[in-house]
Amino acid sequence: MEELLEVYKRPYDPLNPVVCMDESSKQQIQEVRQPIAPKAGSPERYDTEYERNGVSNLFMFFEPLVGWRHVEVTDHRTAEDWALQIRRLVDQDYTTARKITLVMDNLNTHGGASLYKTFPPQEARRILEKLEFRYTPKHGSWLNMAEIEFSILSRQCLDQRIPDQKTLKKEVRAWEKQRNQHPSPMKWRFTTEEARIKLKRLYPSIED
Repeated sequence: MEELLEVYKRPYDPLNPVVCMDESSKQQIQEVRQPIAPKAGSPERYDTEYERNGVSNLFMFFEPLVGWRHVEVTDHRTAEDWALQIRRLVDQDYTTARKITLVMDNLNTHGGASLYKTFPPQEARRILEKLEFRYTPKHGSWLNMAEIEFSILSRQCLDQRIPDQKTLKKEVRAWEKQRNQHPSPMKWRFTTEEARIKLKRLYPSIED
């Protein structure tokens, strides 16, 4: 945990950006009856009955010191899906970066093995050399700022019935565009010093 908190204290460096990455999912729901449109004094009304229409995966990439984010909607969350997103991050989003510090949870697909599973060895190595992995500790996913950004996405965009993946992609793109047009860097305030006080119970007990 302290290692990650020290990463968050780094000053902004465009050649070595800190990018937080997380995954989530969204169930698509179709209406079985036409909702009643809102009118003066009455909100929109819809039937509690609905029809499930599959689940999509969402990859979130968020650079907190700049306030930039990108969300990609996919069918699955396999090792190959993750590897393809990481290559896009390296080759499209951060082409001028020397090294990208990537903060994420320690899921079994989040690592160099997924790159080698997806690409030829020389390509996997090329991508891997541009990355520095920093993992959140077990039960410490709240330390990942991409999770906070996902919470904002859920409140501002995903708290509605979305019928299919095409609509989901459209809604997410619009949200992403609006957020990036008015970037708001995230200020991380939880420090190593505070961790040693507030989370003292998690540290080993050393007797004099």
